[in-house]
Formats: sequence, C-alpha cells, structure tokens
Amino acid sequence: MTSPQTPDDLTLWYDRPAVDWETQALPIGNGALGAMVFGGVASEQIQFNEKSLWTGGPGSAGYDSGDRTSPRPDAIAEVQAEIDRDGKMSPEAVAAKLGRPRSGFGAYQTFGDLWLDVPDAPASPTGYRRELSLREAVARVGYTAEGVTYSREYFAGHPDGVIVGRISASAAGNVSFTLRTSSPRSDRQVSVADGRLTVRGALADNGMRFEAQIQVVTRGGSRTDGTDRVTVTGADSAMFVLAAGTDYAGAHPSYRGPDPHAAVTAAVDTAVAKGFDRLRAAHRADYRRLFDRVRLDLGQRAPEIPTDRLRAAYTGGTSADDRALEAMFFAYGRYLLISSSREESLPANLQGVWNNSTSPPWSADYHLNINLQMNYWLAEQTNLAETTVAYDRYLTAMVAPGERTAREMFGSRGWVVHNETNPFGFTGVHDWATAFWFPEAAAWTTQQMYDHYRFSGDLVYLRRTAYPVMKGAAEFWLDNLHVDPRDGGLVVSPGYSPEHGDFSAGASMSQQIVFDVLTNSLEAARALNVDAAFQTEVTAALARLDRGLRVGSWGQLQEWKSDWDDPANTHRHASHLFALHPGRQITPGTPEAEAARVSLTARGDGGTGWSKAWKINFWARLLDGDHAHRMLSEQLISSTLDNLWDTHPPFQIDGNFGAAAGMAEMLLQSRHDTVQVLPALPAAWPAGSVSGLRAWGDVTVDVSWRDGSAEKITLHTGATGPVKVRSAMIGGHCRVRDERGNEVAVARSGETLSWDARAGRSYTIVNEIDLATAKTLRSSARGST
Repeated sequence: MTSPQTPDDLTLWYDRPAVDWETQALPIGNGALGAMVFGGVASEQIQFNEKSLWTGGPGSAGYDSGDRTSPRPDAIAEVQAEIDRDGKMSPEAVAAKLGRPRSGFGAYQTFGDLWLDVPDAPASPTGYRRELSLREAVARVGYTAEGVTYSREYFAGHPDGVIVGRISASAAGNVSFTLRTSSPRSDRQVSVADGRLTVRGALADNGMRFEAQIQVVTRGGSRTDGTDRVTVTGADSAMFVLAAGTDYAGAHPSYRGPDPHAAVTAAVDTAVAKGFDRLRAAHRADYRRLFDRVRLDLGQRAPEIPTDRLRAAYTGGTSADDRALEAMFFAYGRYLLISSSREESLPANLQGVWNNSTSPPWSADYHLNINLQMNYWLAEQTNLAETTVAYDRYLTAMVAPGERTAREMFGSRGWVVHNETNPFGFTGVHDWATAFWFPEAAAWTTQQMYDHYRFSGDLVYLRRTAYPVMKGAAEFWLDNLHVDPRDGGLVVSPGYSPEHGDFSAGASMSQQIVFDVLTNSLEAARALNVDAAFQTEVTAALARLDRGLRVGSWGQLQEWKSDWDDPANTHRHASHLFALHPGRQITPGTPEAEAARVSLTARGDGGTGWSKAWKINFWARLLDGDHAHRMLSEQLISSTLDNLWDTHPPFQIDGNFGAAAGMAEMLLQSRHDTVQVLPALPAAWPAGSVSGLRAWGDVTVDVSWRDGSAEKITLHTGATGPVKVRSAMIGGHCRVRDERGNEVAVARSGETLSWDARAGRSYTIVNEIDLATAKTLRSSARGST
C-alpha cells in the first residue's frame, strides 16, 4: 500500500470509501473485464462487467437489425422530392416516412457485484486511504485498526484475462471475510466447490449464456465453502481470481460461439497456478509497455489533498495543484482507454467497459454520430495504437450487415450504419425523430482506420484491414449522392445536422464527412496502386461534390447549405465544424477557419461533457491555446465527477477521451503533413515537457518548453522520407542534429524546417544561441552566490 506520504502526481486518492458507483467508485479493467472498487471497511463492494454481456440481438423477440421488414422502394425518393420542392422537412415528418420502431436492440448488462463482508470491522479506522495508481493500473485500499494495518490490492490483468484481489494484514491471522455475489437479475445459478464460487446462467431476453468463476486462495487460517459463498477465517492473507465470459462471438449473423465454461475455467486455473506476484508482474509489464510511452510535465507536483478536494478546488489558474489535476486528467484518459479497449474485446462503448445497470443510459451502446469516434481520437496521437485493434475488428464485422442494409434500404453498393448500433450488427434505423437517421456514420467511422495508416505508414494494414472497409463506405456514397436542383452539385439528401434543426439537402456536416471518406479512399487507392476504375469514379464525384464550406451572412461557417444559422443558437452539437476537427479540410489562417471561429464563439463555452471536450479540439485546431485551455477548465469544473469520470450528465466516457485528445492537439498536430510543435500552447502552461506523442508519417516527438516557447524538439522517425517541422522557436540559429551529434542539412522557410529523414534515427532541434545564453546566465547566477 502506498502511504499517504508517498508523493505521486498520477494517483487518484481519497480518504473515505465510495458510496456512489457513478461519482466515487474507482475503475479497473483489461478490455473485456471491468470492475468498480468502492473500498468499504465492513463490506467491500466490487461491481464487475464482461463487455459482451448484452440483451438483444439474435434470440431476442423481433430483432431485425433495424432493417425494413417490408419493401418501401420509393420512401427515400419521396423525401428527397419534398426537400427539393420545399427546402426542408421536419425530423418528425422524415421519421414517419423512413423510421421504424426499434425491436430487440438490447442493452449492455452488469454482470453483478462481488462482496467481501468483514466480521468485527472497525467502526473508526485510522489512516484510511483508497487509491488508483495510473502508473500501475492498481487500485488499493488501506487502513489501520488496533495496531494492525489492513491492505487490499486489485487489478484487472490483460495477459491472464482475470481480475485479481489480495487482502492482507500486517499481523498474522487477521484476515477474515466472507466472499459472496449479487445480481439485479434472477437468471443465474450460484454454486461453490473447493473455494471456487461459480455464477452461471442465460439471459432471459436472448438466451446468451454467461459464466463467472471466483477462486479464493488463502495463506494460513481456514477456508469454508457455503452454498453461495466462501468464508475465510484467521488467514495471514488471501487472494481471489475472477474470470468471466459469455457465448457471444462477433460474427454475423448468429453472433454466438462456444459455451464460456471451458475458457473461464482455464483462465482461473492458469491464473491461480501462477500466484499473485507473477500475475501482478505480468499485468504491470503489459500495462506499462503502453502507458509509459507518453509522459507529460506541466509543472505539477504531487497533490497533498484527496482527488475529490483537488477537483473541487480547481480554478484553471496558475497553481501547481491545478496543473496536477490537468496532467492527471490527461493520464487518466489514456488509462481508461487501455483499460477498456484491448485486442480481444469489443471496443470501448459509451461507458468504456463499466456499467452497474440492466438498463443503462442510452443502453451503454455505440453511438456513431460522434461518441464511438471520439473514444478513439487519442489512440494514435498518444501512442496507444494497439487499443484500436478492437475497433477495427468491430467495424470490419459490421460490413456484412451494413451491406445488407445498403442493399435493402437504399438499393446501393457498399455498406451503411446509422446513428447507433449494438454488438449484433444493428445497421438499420429506429424512429426517434432527432436521432435516427445518420447514414454518414459508416464513412466517419472509417476515418480512424485511415488515421492508423497515416500515423504508422503501414501499407500492409491499409491493404488488408482498412482499405476494404473504407472503399465500401465510399461506394455507398457514390451510389447515394443526390443532384441538387439548385445548382447541380452532389449533396446528401436527406441530410441532418445532429441533433437539431430540420432535414435538408447538403447539410454541412454531411458534405464534409462524404468529402472526407472519398478523399481518404482515393488517397488509399493511389497509395496501394489499385482500383483504377474506382479512382476515376471518386475523382469525378469529388469534382461535383458540394464541400459544405460556406461563409454565411454574419461571418459564420454555415451549418446548412441555406443560410439558416441563428447567432443565438448555443446547441451542444457543433457538427458543421467537422471539417476543422476531426476532419482536415480547414486550415488556420483561411477564411473558412475564421468563419469556424465565428461559429464556435457564437455557440459559447457551455454544453455537456463530450461537447466541451470537442471544443478543446476545435480551439486547438484554430491555434488558440488559451481558449482551448478555458474549455479544458470548463470541463474539469462543471463536467467532471469526483472520480474524474466525464459526465454528460450522466456518466459518458467519451468526454474523458476527447479531452485527453484535445490536450494532445494543443501540444502537437500533423494533419497537414507538417509536424506542428506546440501549436496551441496556453499561457497557463509556461514551462513543461512531453515525450512520446505521435505524428503522421511514423514520427514520435519529444519536446520541452520554457517561457511559452519550445527549447528542444526531438523527432524519432520510423520511416525514411521527407520530414517537415513547424515551431515558433525555429529561426536562423536553430540547428538539427542526429543522435550522433552530426548536423543535418535542412531547408528553411519561416518557422518550418524540412529534411530527408532516415528510419530508426533521432533528430533534435535546438536554438544553440539561446542554449548558450541560458548556460551563461546560469553560470553567472552560480558565480554571484
């Protein structure tokens, strides 16, 4: 147990147990499994999940993937004709024509709760501390009573696929507790044998089989099996190992695999044989291999107050505590992504992997009008590319049902998915008027796959994984773009700007997303030198495509093709700024960038958690670091809970991920083939350093700064080819040297340097005159004392 006196700037800690799941409990996870630790003294509660435990889908009454059950061949054409005639349609009118009631969609389920009931627990222990170490991905609870220090330690290990807990005491024979489970559902059976508690059942809704096993291992004392619990008495220490699974499989159309019993049993048996120390060592090595790649120093220090008080006292000002909370929030975003998205699991959902309900908000599903995409904005840039394997697998599995929906609903090639989906290939629609129609979702989801290629330069990945999915999403739009009778341009119709306004033709977000997928797919086909006919078709469509970048009557970037924008509109969605972020159509200094600034200013700094996170990214792309920092402050003050989870409200994890991505954007950008270092550094961060951020072209960047300006930039290049770097520090006295100290020949253009880099090399940019001056000043200061 880390003592309260041990300084650690990346540990969330509290001086009392949690009493509320959403705002106070602490999350651990390994991608597929998640748990929330409460830290109670008399009764410890550990709520746990397995990410594939879902109602709905095959086996659920009436499940039809959101597809039509009877032909409606002219429905879309009728809507398009009405929009062509009248310019708009209400969401309710469009939903009446194109929507349908949702059936069998389902919801993510809590697996249940694990309880450790402690007999004769102290009513008033001293030195209580509950913590979550972001550097170790370990949760701990500790306290002292009658001269004995009690400790609990929990982690969710990815290498072994288990959740592990150890309960110990500083004096022998003082560990006693009863382990039991509970669930809000009545579809399970519990049995106990040889210290192993087994929970097994099948969901009443769809018949999905599930199983969890918890093995209790003691050192000293005794262990007694009950009918539904295991009791430990007088032990020196005890360990439990928990594994869980279902018969879900991510393959269309059945989405079912083998019974989970064998896999769960093997996971527990193997883990128990290794023992606690080996399990923890494997977990730490696996986790730190990812987490330690990036380090951020904002001038923070280890907080001396609990994290809930740290957050309550935060102002966004100049204190070291404020910097500590910001740096912790950035690290927490990376921790949560590692913990909720690993290779074998489903991707992170609206709540990552954590859910304590049978009917969670929005089903804890996959919303595709920004939320799933935002979950992965930080993955490539903050050096966590491995977390996207789950995303890629999930998206690839969606193509087959998406092709069926494209064929049956639109009569077209390619694949499509709409506003939200589940693990069972729900690619059709429902009938909630303002959130049912979003066929642009498939195109937007492929952007992450293309980003992975642009960051890594991996042509094998592009060919085998990304390009087929991207091409299908592009082909859908090649078949479904509509000729606008107003000017002959190609537009999306019906189009909608989430989640407000009327349906129309050529809504800006729709156009910008289609431009993005067509442009990315064309670039990919050229990089692979494939599909000449497809390249010709895309090139022709791009020539006629309305790009959705119009400056309106009050200087704003129009949200719709018609100038309907209201300067008093402060809606949380700013979807028409997609081209600024996460797209790359708008570059700073252009009229479109200034129009985006006008729109963003009019929308204001309010909104829900994810909305504020998106605004951090917008302002960073506009190179306004102070406003980006203001949005970060707004999110921490009014949209962050005591356990640092983002709140919509209620809890949604996308705001955590989006904010971490926005902080990375403030420090490094590369979407326009130039590595921009400290492009949006706020005044609140006058000195600091960051290492391990990633840029397009397989470049890893370290930078330190002082007095608001970079003082040293190092690029680690993974590929051979030209590199361009832009920074305000670059001037006539900057030099580039390789790792051997040799000066590198560069071309200069204002604040930009370019040179031919070689794979596996490091290049450092310094202003040698500034360094010499600083050295002289330091020497003078030492001589005068």
